[in-house]
Amino acid sequence: MTTHHMLQPHQKLQTKSGMTCVVQEFLGGGGQGEVYRVSLAHTSMALKWYFPQFATNAQYQALERLVHKGAPDDRFLWPLDLIERSHESELGYLMPLRDKRYVDIVDLMKRRVAITFRELATAGLQLADSYNQLHARGLCYRDISFGNVFLDPQTGEILICDNDNVTVNGETTGGVLGTSRFMAPEIVRHEAHPTARTDLYSLSVLLFYLFIFHHPLEGQREADIHVLDVHAMDKIYGTEPIFIFDPNNTTNRPVKGYQDNARVFWPLYPQFLRDIFTRAFTDGLRDPEHGRVRETEWRNAMVQLRDAIFYCPHCQSQNFYDVTVLKQNNGKPKPCWNCKKEVTLPFRLRLDNHIVMLNHDTVLYPHHIDRKRKWNFSQPVAQVNQHPLNPQMWGLKNLSNEKWILTKVDGSKQEVEQGRNAPLIAGSKINFGDGEGEIRY
Repeated sequence: MTTHHMLQPHQKLQTKSGMTCVVQEFLGGGGQGEVYRVSLAHTSMALKWYFPQFATNAQYQALERLVHKGAPDDRFLWPLDLIERSHESELGYLMPLRDKRYVDIVDLMKRRVAITFRELATAGLQLADSYNQLHARGLCYRDISFGNVFLDPQTGEILICDNDNVTVNGETTGGVLGTSRFMAPEIVRHEAHPTARTDLYSLSVLLFYLFIFHHPLEGQREADIHVLDVHAMDKIYGTEPIFIFDPNNTTNRPVKGYQDNARVFWPLYPQFLRDIFTRAFTDGLRDPEHGRVRETEWRNAMVQLRDAIFYCPHCQSQNFYDVTVLKQNNGKPKPCWNCKKEVTLPFRLRLDNHIVMLNHDTVLYPHHIDRKRKWNFSQPVAQVNQHPLNPQMWGLKNLSNEKWILTKVDGSKQEVEQGRNAPLIAGSKINFGDGEGEIRY
């Protein structure tokens, strides 16, 4: 039995910029249309072709504007060109094709795909960074949710699709309102339209799902509901939202045996991450204007989280360095969450008020050591490695083009040229040129 699709293999279409693309195969369908693999000048692209009822002039103009504006960064599978319309009911646009290594976030939620904390933190960093780029251009995504993000579980790299819903921030005509469970409470209550501010709420929900594998508002009150109808959902997500870990309201805690993901994952993370989530779903619920966590704060938190990872010496599980725990516990870290054995902390590097754990595989970037190159993770500038002749001795290898100055514990100084190691000795300091770090143990 052959399924009838709107476009057929080998069909030729003219683009608005005057090129010809050839339909190759059907890739998938959604609520608004179908997606095909097409060939354009020997390059494979994706073509979204709308169902006739969605091929409106308003959608055409919105797409035209997005093509003109260009992608905020290369993580967006952005509209690149439109298909020339021969009549009103036709509308399609070309975008980059998604690489096979990227999986659906739903696969992650259902545990079909394994991922480490480091890759999760990288995904969080890239999400916050990309939406920051989008908002900085005066745009609003409108529909941040599972369905629109793909992730490479090996690297944490992300791709953002379905960008045809993006509008200018503040525009209230037409367009999607968002996805159920991800919409800001003020949209659920019909008090607001999607804006960059409601995007911030949806981003916080998406990040909470990524790290906690659960929704931030689904606790006891959701468990008590027998029929999750529109009224019940309006109450949980709109009129009476309560964060499941609200420090001042314990009525909506996750239920044992039913909402265990939240109960298991929440305690694994360092206090600073739990604090930022708590703010997102307490102040952020009550005060959309000033209470929401901004993309730049998430970005900081994700880098801090990634740099806080260290390995359990017994089972190699990734654990987190948590200053709050050390202060409460006489400098002793929590036992490993996985094997429950006591852990020893590795060497760490203190840069201003930022701590980077120096594991066997730690890599530093310009972001870490050069104040003028914040958020630059392009090329490694240092990596932890073992001494070639004495495996007990560890050092930080200079991969940068700068000479470092190592100040030893006795105050003597030594140059560390490119390709050489600065030994990891507690109390020694490394001047990287535009930043200084102290080795701690």
